[in-house]
Amino acid sequence: MQITLSTMQQTFDSVVASVWAAAWDRGEVEALGTLVSADYLRISKGSGKTLNLEQLQSEILDIREAFPDLVTTVDAVVVDGASAAIFWTSTGTHSAPFMGVPATGRQVQTRGSNFVTVEGGLIKQETVTWDSSELLSSLGIRHLGDALGEADGVVVDSLSGEPDLELMKGFNRQFVTGVTVVTTKENGVPKGLAVNAYASVSLEPPLVMVCIQKTSSTYPALFASSHLGINILSNEQKPTVSTFASKSADKFAEIDWHAGPHGSPLIDGSSAALEAEIRERFQAKTHTVFICRVRHAEVSETAPMVYQAGRFFDSEGLSQL
Repeated sequence: MQITLSTMQQTFDSVVASVWAAAWDRGEVEALGTLVSADYLRISKGSGKTLNLEQLQSEILDIREAFPDLVTTVDAVVVDGASAAIFWTSTGTHSAPFMGVPATGRQVQTRGSNFVTVEGGLIKQETVTWDSSELLSSLGIRHLGDALGEADGVVVDSLSGEPDLELMKGFNRQFVTGVTVVTTKENGVPKGLAVNAYASVSLEPPLVMVCIQKTSSTYPALFASSHLGINILSNEQKPTVSTFASKSADKFAEIDWHAGPHGSPLIDGSSAALEAEIRERFQAKTHTVFICRVRHAEVSETAPMVYQAGRFFDSEGLSQL
């Protein structure tokens, strides 16, 4: 199945389709050895990431484990001498964890193009417009670094001169916030956790954000959900905070709540509550930022609880609860 320059025009399209179907659709990654050279390199145009043959084979197997029904269609192949451009489309269902993201059960479709050079009858190098992170982008999930952009052609991944971790924790504890419980459902079962990293992003359109720790038991359910609830707790709900900050298996066992229009649990007695559609997910190292568009909101006359440095306060009299 090796490619020779003399027959490249006639055979390249069918060879690529056959090998890619074996490797990408069936996980028979050894088939790539008949198409690429021993010193093969695959370069991502966007990220600059470089893979050799063994690394590409490993990546394909990882992708197929998370998207077991993945199917790739070669849409077009344009050959020009010892070079070619391959245009393709892939579809698959996110059925298992991938790059730290829990399974969402959602089907994705992603497209890309590969520009290849041939030497000695085999593909020696290809530059691709796609890498595996595009699968997450297709699910509406992006790394927070994407939002930072590039400076002088270098992607900003970390900052030098960062303060000590404990110092940053101390700084964050000094910030006065409200207390929210973020809720969703998983297979009809209500889930929730206490969160104080909430903020309004805009009023027109009504956008809000919450930041969720990846180790939370509610985290996988939020990834699989299209909507979530945000409940701003009132002065009378100190026991509710303790419930949702715990590792209790059924945090809603003794909590009164009602469903929002899209099913998200809204806790009775809250100072305010809303239900929002999850629109963007930005991956950070330990947390994920959810950007959500508000679809329903409720506001009561009950004063909200205030939190600062591990203590809860009555917002009306500013006395510790």
